[in-house]
Amino acid sequence: MSKVMNPTKVITGKRTVMSYLNVNEPKTPMGGGTPKYSVSLIIPKSDTATITKIRAAIQAAYEEGQSKLKGNSKFVPALEDLKTPLRDGDKERKGDDAYKGSYFVNANSTTKPGVVDADRNPILDSSELYSGIIGRASINFYAFNSNGNRGIACGLNNIQKLADGTPLGGHSRAEDDFADLDDDDDEDFLS
Repeated sequence: MSKVMNPTKVITGKRTVMSYLNVNEPKTPMGGGTPKYSVSLIIPKSDTATITKIRAAIQAAYEEGQSKLKGNSKFVPALEDLKTPLRDGDKERKGDDAYKGSYFVNANSTTKPGVVDADRNPILDSSELYSGIIGRASINFYAFNSNGNRGIACGLNNIQKLADGTPLGGHSRAEDDFADLDDDDDEDFLS
């Protein structure tokens, strides 16, 4: 059985950090609209294989979406003149160490993404999913044209958590907060 390759679909490398991870419940975007699941995928610049695949998928989405991008216009805008989802963390997130030396892609979906662990078992405990986990994401790229706002967007398909990472956004894990405490050193708070 052979797999049909989808040129607009990418599976990121295994060192992708998930930021602004929102896969448990959909959230309504600022300004209203349809609630969505979302994530900001932080991809190290050293992961050239993933970056190359993303660039190729963006190009494929551009080519597939020519009629949509053209709209009522007489021509299709050049790809470099459109909004695209691959962003440079060093330029657009200066001062944010999580994005330093990385590219990032914001992906979203109106349908709940599948979320599995390293062994491809579903993750049912929502506390296992936080901004900072490390893993892979299945994403797809597509052209959009909404009220003259044209470009290439990124859809979120599925996530595979491969490892715990440093929690982003100042939130710490309970396991880490209490890991180094010695119960014998505390005063007896009941006396």
